[in-house]
Amino acid sequence: MGGWWRNPWRPPRVLRTITIAYLVWSIVPVLIAVMLSFNAGRSNTTLQAIGLRWWIDDPDRQALFQDPVLRRAILQTYLLSFGTMLMAVPLGVAFAIGLDRWRGRLANGANFLMILTFVLPEIVIGISILLIVQHLFTFVPLGTLAQLIGLTTFQISYPVIIVRARLLSIGKEYEEAGMDLGASPRQSVRRVLLPLLYPAILASVAIVFADTVDDFVTVRYLAGPADSQPLSIFIYVTARASATPAVNAAATLMLVTTTIVIALGYVAYKRLTRDQQASDVTAFSQL
Repeated sequence: MGGWWRNPWRPPRVLRTITIAYLVWSIVPVLIAVMLSFNAGRSNTTLQAIGLRWWIDDPDRQALFQDPVLRRAILQTYLLSFGTMLMAVPLGVAFAIGLDRWRGRLANGANFLMILTFVLPEIVIGISILLIVQHLFTFVPLGTLAQLIGLTTFQISYPVIIVRARLLSIGKEYEEAGMDLGASPRQSVRRVLLPLLYPAILASVAIVFADTVDDFVTVRYLAGPADSQPLSIFIYVTARASATPAVNAAATLMLVTTTIVIALGYVAYKRLTRDQQASDVTAFSQL
């Protein structure tokens, strides 16, 4: 207590200890899984030697890039991630701009539905899409198409919220100034508003892609044939049976992919926001 009175702004030791303990509890299991992915033996719990056996060089061809089932799961994972990103981000940006300009009760209802998809448990959305596909839109087969629809429905709330926050921060003065300089409303959106939204759009791309890579609930309920099962389902099914370190390699690949996307998105976001004033001047000079 005496130390606190001498320096009340010093970080509390208890909170610091809890923070460190939480980080260790969260990160150490991940590091162990990554380490075991380079195990040269068959054990999934003991590191016997260091090697790339379970990545590219297993005698039984069960390594990550040798097993055709694993390769198909990798391709399906990236197909769903890129597809969801290309669908959810443009729709979310357009939805956010529309909500920003829409007024009335219908606008409030649309805004509520958007927030509802953000706070609803993913399992509810997955089961709802499954029931719709099975009983209403029966022409949509379970598999990649149904998974893309379900993932887009769940992920679209991220770009909507991020872009709307950006719209509130920049206001409408830039668009109005562009139209005062002779730009049409469409030109004002394309040459003034969208460049100002680039940081928010880029952040949405990174978040949607990274969150889709390791999605399990939605893709599990909407999966069809075996070739529509991504890495998350493969890891879940294999880990409950006789798992090999190839599962750790698959998890490591997902971790590395997510980390790279988030890191690139963060670096690009910082660069865009740092040069934002120069971008504003350029946008008006092009009118």
